[in-house]
Amino acid sequence: MRLASQRAVVVFSMSSCCMCHTIKRLFCELGVNPAIHELDEDPNGKDMERALAKMLGCNPPVPAVFIGGRLVGSTDMVMSLHLGSKLVPLLRDAGALWL
Repeated sequence: MRLASQRAVVVFSMSSCCMCHTIKRLFCELGVNPAIHELDEDPNGKDMERALAKMLGCNPPVPAVFIGGRLVGSTDMVMSLHLGSKLVPLLRDAGALWL
């Protein structure tokens, strides 16, 4: 949770995960610069993965997206928000977007 609240948008990811790549590209195309934690490249990655699996209730627990320090969820929730035109306002409210 400490890492999740350090930036407006935080993504916990695995470098080889295609869904993680999709979420990172979406944020990039929206002009958001998220903090990205690649669990498979972090020495504490396994501990973070276990904590995220508990929070999300799924395995693998990536991508796990936090906006404004709050857990948004995985790919399905982020895409639902985006398709429902609710993601950009959420990002704006968190300070990740200015326009």
